Amino acid sequence: MYDTVIIGSGLSGLICASILSKEGEKVCIVEQHFKPGGSLQTFNRDGRIFDTGVHYVGGLENGQNLYNYFKYLDIMDSLKIRKLDENAFDKISFKDGIKEYPLAMGYDNFVEQLSSFFPRERENIAKYIEYIKNTIKAFPLYNLSIRGTEIPEEFFYQENAKKVIEGFTQDITLQNVLAGNNPLYAGVPSKTPIHVHALINDNFIQSSWRLVDGGSQIADALIENIGKYGCEIKAGSKVVKIVSEKREMKHIELENGEKVYGKRYISTMHPANMLDIMEEGSFNSTYTEKIYSLEDTMGIFGLYLTLKENSFKYRGSNYYHYADVDSWESERKRSYMFLTPAISKSDDYADSAIALSYMDFKEVERWKDTRYLKRGSEYLEFKQEREEILIEEISKKFPELKGSIEKVYSSTPLSFRDYVGARNGALYGALRDCNEPHKSFISPKTRIKNLYLSGQNIILHGILGVTIGAVLTCGSILGFEYLIDKIREKI
Repeated sequence: MYDTVIIGSGLSGLICASILSKEGEKVCIVEQHFKPGGSLQTFNRDGRIFDTGVHYVGGLENGQNLYNYFKYLDIMDSLKIRKLDENAFDKISFKDGIKEYPLAMGYDNFVEQLSSFFPRERENIAKYIEYIKNTIKAFPLYNLSIRGTEIPEEFFYQENAKKVIEGFTQDITLQNVLAGNNPLYAGVPSKTPIHVHALINDNFIQSSWRLVDGGSQIADALIENIGKYGCEIKAGSKVVKIVSEKREMKHIELENGEKVYGKRYISTMHPANMLDIMEEGSFNSTYTEKIYSLEDTMGIFGLYLTLKENSFKYRGSNYYHYADVDSWESERKRSYMFLTPAISKSDDYADSAIALSYMDFKEVERWKDTRYLKRGSEYLEFKQEREEILIEEISKKFPELKGSIEKVYSSTPLSFRDYVGARNGALYGALRDCNEPHKSFISPKTRIKNLYLSGQNIILHGILGVTIGAVLTCGSILGFEYLIDKIREKI
């Protein structure tokens, strides 16, 4: 009998385990994959390390929000990080790609750098930044503060990000530059709430970093720490049944027939996947219909290139390029995010490169019943065609890339589905919809008294969003004021 059983060992599961283990609880994490970490996992190709889902993080400067959370979790000092270009952590380009518009760190620097390209829009850019600063104040846990409510009321009254951005300027290009890194939240122009845009962008404007040699070091550090507190991780253990009775969890059943018992359970699965393995009637029909009707975010096509030694320069910026002057709905095959991962063996040259572009699950749905390395030649041909298109497009901006490539690898939403457990390979789980905010908001508390939810479907995705979500879940268990005081004491 455990105090808490956590389903899933992604960032949220590991943070929940860390918080509760620190409080003296006996915790068990159950993970279907043989390797814990979820989207924090890395994979190795020809001696190069590639991230599955964490390509850069924000807020890691001393005293900033993610720094403070990681300090409390005892992992900050062990992380190897490299700061991105302070004057252009992201560069946005369109069509021919000649002009690259910078998104810079620091509020004043953000205005300064972008105003050099849009001198007549300086005042409007400054107003945009003030709006961002004011919006984040409405979210207590973003700033490690407590107000009178767990979820701010403002959460439920949001305009869509595209409409709000257009309210600051009539310059079409500037509008699309300000929304230029929206793949960070898989933005949908008519639906994505402005708070999603504001919280994610503010975090990177504070400071932006790459994790040297991969993001799995976050998972490794958390796993090492929770091990010291006696937390058990059952890897390679798929949960096939969640059993509850009279609105109380009884146990979970694993694929091998083992039953795991706990006084409390935290599920980090997609809520729809969770309902799939629960008995019918565990929740009322209204809640069930809400969960199954959740729209998921877009999937991605991932291009992973191993590079010849000292042939391609390391770039301290991330590049978001669009086939048209439209950062919301440009042609997917020819629009991309491109970056060179940070490696410890060189500050000057990259040994690999990654490009990501949107891909709808419908494009690979015909292979949905297949598994890795067993999808057939037609699938491989499909991937190769997309690889060639993307390499051709990226080479227009970086002509030296083609001659630097050693080997090419790629992934589709099917890969993300199979390795991370994401429903339909969705990049960021459930889509937030400003038109129906209550429908796309999932509370960490459920009507089953000892079952809680966490993960990217709660509040917000990304490293910071999932961290806040885990604190929200644990705060629902331990008490918010108590937990926030604990975190503040540590920092």
